[in-house]
Formats: sequence, structure tokens, C-alpha cells
Amino acid sequence: MRAIYKRELKSYFYSFTGWLFVAVNLFVMGLYFIVYNMLMGYPTIAYVLQSIVFTFIVTIPILTMRTLSEERKNKTDQLILTAPVSVGKIVLGKFLALATVLFVPTAFMGILPLFLMQGGAFQLGVSYASVLGFFLYGCLALAVGLFLSSLTESVVIAAVLSFGALFLGYIMPGISNLLTTTGTSPVTAAIGKVLSCFDMVSRFDTLSSGYFELEAVVYYLTAIALALFCTAQTIQKRRYNVAGGGLKVGAFSVTGIILMIALTIAVNLGLNYVPEQYSSFDLTENRLYALTDETKTFLSGLSEDITIYVLAEEGAGDADFSKTLERMADQSGHIKIKYVSPAKNPNFYQNYTDTQPSAGSLIVEGEKRSTVVDYGDIYTYEMDYSTYSYQTTGYDGEGQTVSAIAYVTTEDMPVFYAIGGHGELEMEEKFVNTIAKENASYETLMLYSVDEIPEDAQGVILNAPTSDYSKEDAEKIIAYLQKGGNVLIVSTMAEGEMTNFNRILSFYGITEIDGTIVEQDRNYYYQNPYYLFPEIASAEVTAPLADGLVFAPFSKGFSYDEETDEIHYTPLLTTSDSAFSKTDITDNSDYSKGANDVGGPFSVSVEVKKSLEDGGSSHAFVVGGESLFTSLADDMAPGNNVKLFGSMISMLADHESSVAIPVKSLSMPNLVFKAQTAYIAAVLCVIVVPLVTLTAGLVIWLRRRR
Repeated sequence: MRAIYKRELKSYFYSFTGWLFVAVNLFVMGLYFIVYNMLMGYPTIAYVLQSIVFTFIVTIPILTMRTLSEERKNKTDQLILTAPVSVGKIVLGKFLALATVLFVPTAFMGILPLFLMQGGAFQLGVSYASVLGFFLYGCLALAVGLFLSSLTESVVIAAVLSFGALFLGYIMPGISNLLTTTGTSPVTAAIGKVLSCFDMVSRFDTLSSGYFELEAVVYYLTAIALALFCTAQTIQKRRYNVAGGGLKVGAFSVTGIILMIALTIAVNLGLNYVPEQYSSFDLTENRLYALTDETKTFLSGLSEDITIYVLAEEGAGDADFSKTLERMADQSGHIKIKYVSPAKNPNFYQNYTDTQPSAGSLIVEGEKRSTVVDYGDIYTYEMDYSTYSYQTTGYDGEGQTVSAIAYVTTEDMPVFYAIGGHGELEMEEKFVNTIAKENASYETLMLYSVDEIPEDAQGVILNAPTSDYSKEDAEKIIAYLQKGGNVLIVSTMAEGEMTNFNRILSFYGITEIDGTIVEQDRNYYYQNPYYLFPEIASAEVTAPLADGLVFAPFSKGFSYDEETDEIHYTPLLTTSDSAFSKTDITDNSDYSKGANDVGGPFSVSVEVKKSLEDGGSSHAFVVGGESLFTSLADDMAPGNNVKLFGSMISMLADHESSVAIPVKSLSMPNLVFKAQTAYIAAVLCVIVVPLVTLTAGLVIWLRRRR
């Protein structure tokens, strides 16, 4: 086999064909690499490889068309067919030579991530999984081309057949998906599933998305083995004819081919029974597809059977979302996933809701109740004002599903009232969704419209009022707290006296420090001394933050009374000893301490538990800045501000914080390179490297001709 391999490899690099194949691939790779990675700053080369894989449809037939067909035409194959070498070694030697030619441009692409890491946060795992998928896809295309080359003496026919087969494999995802989703008969759906076996692209796309799936790798390896086996059988038949011995039993066995196909199918189907947690691995930087530890703990504690109906044809919906559901089912034996085709059962949803959910939505049913998770809520979107189109920014499949499971299993449904009418900051959708994930409802309450806080209130939220409460409004809130009510208080800078707001704080013995905190310790702020990264205390409510940071710009500080048997304080976010509260901010660039400024340290957030006379207790969280619970602040400490908010709501709702899973961001900071670096990379990757490769091949070819 080694002799066959060396002979074939030399034939590619002594002729112009191998060099041309390498040069063309290097040129196309370099061109897309410069555009996507250097200029647009994409933090992975997966986009490059996904964009250039179509070139295989043209380049691989040119590379493989002469492998066997030309030897057959020139009768030079008889030397190999009569040689004391097994057919398997002949085929494998030729295939490995082809794979080596493909490996050259693939290896070049494998070096680029090491360079891109210098431009910022780079998804190394996703990139190398994509490189592996690219190489495996190319090897399968080579194996198909090699097999088709063995069927004919015509080089042109071999090239056309290879082009047709690879083109069908490239567009097969759309064909099979169309039949699977629109077919109403079992036969049509079955045809769609059969055709999906010839889908050569989807597994590569899966690997390129950062979801390393064993099934994808095994598919390519078994498909390559099947194509090579069929090639060997074709040669085996001709070998016996050339040897003059006639066709012997088993030399060319249709039964053998059928058994090989059956074995290939069995191996791939068998992987469906391997739990997702053992067959799939999340390689993304922010763990988009892996279940969080909070979800695993929550699902492991389920004691009630849950059925999740997916309103989609099995195998035709959102692949990433489906994998999340499969991992949940693997985590708990109480969860069952059932797919319901909207085409076959268009009225299925009417058993659970009056409003028709969108395709791909979930209906989660427990023993107590059911709920719908609309597919439109699985992803979050933001408007891109440069293109005036919505961009997908986050994946919330795990969070929405866990929330729905918690909803159908929970015994009580707490209600949180946001007090309105005093210039409060409107709660952003991200934080409202966090409340919903705690299976609590969120309503705005105007105090002038009620005599007292409703009895069903699990807690009230005072979200940064900019004008003071009336005496009557403050008394209603305090009366609620005296009955064992809970509250989240967010303070802000306000014009005028906030006497009655301060009365509510004094119920817990808390005093708001006048002014805005200026941090002088460089370890506690970001760029601007008003942009705080306060120290996070070790407490139950801060446990989900792990070793992360919380961003708290323009915050106010608090002081509080000494602890007694009736009241207990836990400082959650604190400044350094060198911080001070600046009382007169006329210039945001002035960080000097004035004579009237108050020295620190300060508590930016405090948890309070107060025992009441009737034996009950009141639970409060006090936060010193309206910006802390905003998307802008949360983006500076990716997800941690939302986690802190969700943990506070969870504790006030008396729920375990593991129920609320934050949205997983799909975006990563773009890579940044100097213009000169991008220019040099463009010259090297698009011009120099391909041109040198082409020139080397041309020189070697001309010398060989002489």
C-alpha cells in the first residue's frame, strides 16, 4: 500500500493537477479569510469554511476524475490489478494520496486560528471543530469521486458524475427538509428521511456551529468506508476478469455491498441511543448548547412526569433547540419529548391553548397544568440601525424550557408589583423575562388606585423613583412590609427631597448617603471612577455569580444601623476603603474629593431580614443605582447583573435560584487588527501563498515535460 500511496502522491505533485488544486483552495480560503476575519472581525474561521465548501463541487471532480478512469482507459491499471497487492490496499493507497493533497490547504487553514487569537477573544474550539468537519467533508467527497472514477473509462464522464453527486449532496438538506416538513403522507416523510442520509453538508454545519457531535464524525467515517468498499468491489470484479480465472463466488458480492450498507446504517442509527451528554460536546466559549449546572440540579430533582410536545416534524425543526431538549430528557427520566407534526395534526394545540403557536413551539404538560413556549421566545433580537434589520443576539431555549417545567410543577404562583407613578425606571424586557422565568407574574401598581398593597403580592419593586412618594403612598408600602411583605428597592439620583422614600428605607434602619460614589482604587472601577466594579460578598444570593463581576455605574452608597436580634444585614456589593461619595457633580471628569464629600467604604447593595412582632419576617434587597439593572450595565459584566437580579427575585419569591437561566449571548466581540496587519495578511494569503504554490507546480510540471 505504501508503494501505491507514494506513486499516487508523486503523480499529483509531479503534474500540475495537485498544485492547482492546492493553489485554488488557498486562494479562495485566503480571500474569505481576509473578508470575514480580518476586515469584518468574525471571531471564528467557521464562517470562512462554510462559505468555501461549495468549491469542492468543482475542484474535487477535477482532482479525482483521472484516478482510476484514465488508468482503465490507458490499460495501465492491469499492472496494478495483477500485482500481489490486495484490492483494499490499492484503494486505500489512492485515497490516502488524495486525502494528503486535501490536507495541505486544510493544514494552512489550521494555522490561521493561532494568528487570529492576537486580535481578541477567539473561538478556538469552534474553529478547529470546523476545520475537522471541513477535512472530513472533503475526504467524503474524494471517496465519492474515487468510486465514480472506478465505474467508467471516460475522464469526462467521471468528472460529470462526481460533479452531479457532490452537487446533490450539497443541496440535499433543502430537498429532504422540504419533503419532511411539507409531506403529509408517511411515504413522503420516509422518502425525506432516506434522502437525508445523502446529506453531506448538515453534519459539517453542526461541527462548524461549535457543537461537536460524535454522530457527525461517525457519519463521515462510515460513509467514506462505504464508498471505498464499493470502489474495492468494482476493482475486485475487474481484477478477477483480468487474471483470467473468471469471476469467483464472493469476488464481487452484491450481498457484501448490501451488508456493508446495512452495517453503516446500523452504526449511525445506534448512535441515536447514546445519551447526548456522551455523544455531543459544546465547544462554544459561552457554552451555548450545554446545560448549566443550575438546570442539571433542577431537572435531577424532578419527581413529576413532564411531557414536552414539539410542534414540528421530528428531525425537521431547530437542530440546536432539539439537542437542548434531548439533553434535558437525558438528565431526567421524568421528561418525555414527543414531536407533533403541524401538517398532520393542525389542531393539536387547541387542547392546551386558544392561540395557535408558531411552528417549532413547545407545549409543556405536567400533572397540575400546562403552558406554551412560543418559538419566537427561544431567541432574542435587537435592532441593527445600520441595516434597519433585527439581529439574533441570544439563545434562550434552555431558560424558557426550564421556566416552563418549573411553572407546570410549582405549587404556588407569586406576584410582584412594580410601584408606578413616581417617575420610576421602566423595567427592561430582559429583566421582566427573568421574573417570568421565576414563574412569577409582574404587574405595575398605581398606589392611588388601591387602599393597600394586594394580599397576593409576593413582593413589591420600587425601581428608581425620581420623585418622592406621598405620605399616604409611603404608609401603604410600610403597612405592607409590617405584615411580612418583601421588597426590592432601587435608589437613584433625584431632584428635591425624598423624605417619604427615605421613610421606607428607615423601616429597615438604612440611610442613603448623599451624592454619587467615586472609587479611587483602580481594582474597583473600569476606566471611569464612577464606573464601579464593587466587591461581591459571599452570600446565598450572590452564589450564581461565581467569580464574576457586577457593573454598577453611578451608584449611591448606604449605611445601616447595628444588627440586633430583630434585624440582620448582609452587605452584598461594597466599595474599597478609599471610595468617597461626591455630593456635587457639576463635571463628570472631576474626581477630586471635596470638603463636604463623605468618605467610604460604602455598601452599594444590602440584603435585610427583619423579624416582626407577629412572628413573621420581612425580606428586602436595597440597590444603590438605577443603572445596575439595565442591559447596558449587564453587557459590561456579561450576564452577571441579570443573574444578581434573578437571584434576588428568586429569594423574594422563595424559589430556588436555579430555575431562572439567563439568556445565552450569541455575540462575541469582533476581532480587531491594525490596517497594516490586515494589508500584509491580505497580500500573503490572497496573492503570495497561492501564487508561490502555483509557480512551484508550474516549474515542476515544465521540468517533468522536458
